[in-house]
Amino acid sequence: MRTIINRPDVAIIVLTRNAGELWPAWIRGIKQQQVQAGRYLVLDSSSTDATVSLALEAGLEVYSIDHRRFDHGGTRQLAADLCPDADYLVYLTQDAILEQPDSLERLLEPLTDEQVAMVYGRHVAHEFASLIEKHARAYTYPARSTRRTVTDLEQLGFRAAFSSDVYAAYRVSALRSIGGFPSHVIVSEDSYVSARLLLAGWTTVYNADSRVRHSHHYSLLHIFRRYFDVGVFHATEKALLQRVGRPDREAGAYVRSLIGFLNRHNRLLLPLAALQTLTKLLGFRLGQRHARLPGRLCRMISLQRAYWRYHKPASDEAHIWLAMGNKVRQLQHQPVLPAMDRDSVQVVAGEKALSEITS
Repeated sequence: MRTIINRPDVAIIVLTRNAGELWPAWIRGIKQQQVQAGRYLVLDSSSTDATVSLALEAGLEVYSIDHRRFDHGGTRQLAADLCPDADYLVYLTQDAILEQPDSLERLLEPLTDEQVAMVYGRHVAHEFASLIEKHARAYTYPARSTRRTVTDLEQLGFRAAFSSDVYAAYRVSALRSIGGFPSHVIVSEDSYVSARLLLAGWTTVYNADSRVRHSHHYSLLHIFRRYFDVGVFHATEKALLQRVGRPDREAGAYVRSLIGFLNRHNRLLLPLAALQTLTKLLGFRLGQRHARLPGRLCRMISLQRAYWRYHKPASDEAHIWLAMGNKVRQLQHQPVLPAMDRDSVQVVAGEKALSEITS
């Protein structure tokens, strides 16, 4: 018999957009969890497939926004605003599958320490993932858990702030103390928030004991566009990166690890790995220099079209909180995107009985 742990102080949030064939598995993974949350919220970006109907059948709350106004940080903050009674927010993406019934329980465990602001779990590649992708997951999400504080920023730089809200839990009071999720960051909103939490004196945790099944198969074009956006992030968030410390130098170590891994398992993949690495570098460097490119070209390259609709030369929000220093805890989140307010949200279905979700 499954043990139920009632957690009315927890809200489970998933952002969706045409979730596809993995969506039923996502729903099954949530239903089998021992932790029974107080809210199960789907914030959908105008899906045209069965995402919404399947969510409603499962008893989830569904809200809809215009997909053209999606913003990685602003939309997540909007979801947080829709859960005002929660003390803890668990964010997942639509392709992050919970296979163990105690995954959520384990993810939330480190938050019993009041200094811990955020916990993210271990990503394990799907069985059908490529060898290169399996290495990427194992390298980025190792079997050993870690805790980070501001002193780790001094030693590791931005690498210490790495996190992933593909599968992460946040203490709401900590999130509010830094002003919430940023409302206009192209990507890496999770590491952005993690860095700000560390700078504000909080602790973050990578919990390898809590696992989620998650991996991708990207084309070279998708990789190029993805790393273009990462380059844009590094160019537009210089204020944050300078405050954090030395840049992340993990790329070289990763490439050496990948070469060794493929030498042991399949040398024929080494040319593809080299081509992917070159593609990442070219995309990243071009993204760093995006200010020299026509806006129309940036929109064509980027995966984040909505970002360019409201693009500003730099992150004013970052300069504000950096200037305020220790007063950062007093900031209130002020959305930049006009879409990220309650008036832009269509209520597809109200709150359902929890018995419908966990039965």
